Amino acid sequence: MRPSSSPQYCRLVNGSPVYYGWVILGVSTLGLIMTSAGQTYGVSIFLEHFITDLGLSRSLVSSLYTAGTLIGSLALPVVGRSIDQYGLRRVFIVVTMFFGVTCLYMGFVQNALMLGIGFVGLRMLGQGSLYLVCLNAVNRWWVRRRGLAIGVSGLVASLVGVGGFPVLLDRLIAQYDWRITFMLYGATLLCIMLPIGSVFLRQQPEDYGIPPDGDLPPEPEEETEQVATEEHWTLKEARQTTVFWLIIISFSSIAMLSTGLMFHMVGIITDHGLSTSEAALVYVPIAVTTALVNLISGILVDRTPVRWLLIGMLFLQALALGMVSFVQDVFMAYAYGIILGASGGLSRTVSGVIWPDYFGRRHLGSITGMTAGIGIAASALGPMPFGIARDILGSYDTTLMVCAVIPLSLCMLSPFIRKPKKEEIDREEGVVYEL
Repeated sequence: MRPSSSPQYCRLVNGSPVYYGWVILGVSTLGLIMTSAGQTYGVSIFLEHFITDLGLSRSLVSSLYTAGTLIGSLALPVVGRSIDQYGLRRVFIVVTMFFGVTCLYMGFVQNALMLGIGFVGLRMLGQGSLYLVCLNAVNRWWVRRRGLAIGVSGLVASLVGVGGFPVLLDRLIAQYDWRITFMLYGATLLCIMLPIGSVFLRQQPEDYGIPPDGDLPPEPEEETEQVATEEHWTLKEARQTTVFWLIIISFSSIAMLSTGLMFHMVGIITDHGLSTSEAALVYVPIAVTTALVNLISGILVDRTPVRWLLIGMLFLQALALGMVSFVQDVFMAYAYGIILGASGGLSRTVSGVIWPDYFGRRHLGSITGMTAGIGIAASALGPMPFGIARDILGSYDTTLMVCAVIPLSLCMLSPFIRKPKKEEIDREEGVVYEL
């Protein structure tokens, strides 16, 4: 990603009464909310209907979901490179169009094969591609106040998405049908989300002669110093650093374990004597805590090293895995939801900030395309082992306690995750002469 050699004028952008990054933030947040049909918390609402109406076993549906997520993750490196090459708006149009069509297709699913194909589309386009485009948009328009922007976006997306959409989808299914609900969702993507993003999304502020964050352009004597504060790494260069892989492993563990917990949320809670309705209400403290922690950590990350938030994220994930085995009443279930939500809130902030902060914006699409693909592939591994362990052992508890060791071990390695530095860099080509 490099600014245009000669900035262009756009009445929509340059004539905006406020910094256009706020418009980008609003559109991107709406896009993040609309990924709900491809997220685990959205798909989980349809799970029992897939099993009952299609006559499929829980293990088969879980396996199809895992396979669909793994296959869908393979497209994300291509999507990331396309963002760098063709721009956010073009990629957004293609992704949203196909995501909407996929949701319409889900209304016609009749068997396991069709469901598996649907899972591929939902996970690749919703959880993966649309989320990647929207997060890239925020990161390209915000630098100095990136944490605040990610925090505000995460607050709204968590409250409306995680907190609101499962309830909305459940009510639509009860009033109409799960097939009609999917088709209504697809129509909303095509008729509302697609036009909004097509009109308002733009690649980066420098294309229009605007500095990131809406700051005043630097004086000539200050320009060199300001440019030097942001180092742009290619994907190849980033892959050569140890910190790159430590971050990926940390987020992959969170993605895998959180997806497993969310996918089996009702089963885990009801195994400890609570009702299905009480288990469903655990999503509320998860959503509220995720939103609040996302906002607070977004403010903090602009003032403190991001690795400390990463440490907190991993520790809370380990704590959630350990304490869920001791849930015996609604109070403990809500406490578990708060801990899990806090980990999720930190994860949203850290994953949104750390890649552009550590490796710059110029090749951000390629870098996040690869990292998101790995993360989604890891998330695919969460539901199936949990389900198999439940069938074999008769309980989730042993598996949960063993899995808690993973984030706890990574937490101990996190202090070594520090921002990499280049001793000499070609600002135009991003070529490293010495590391």
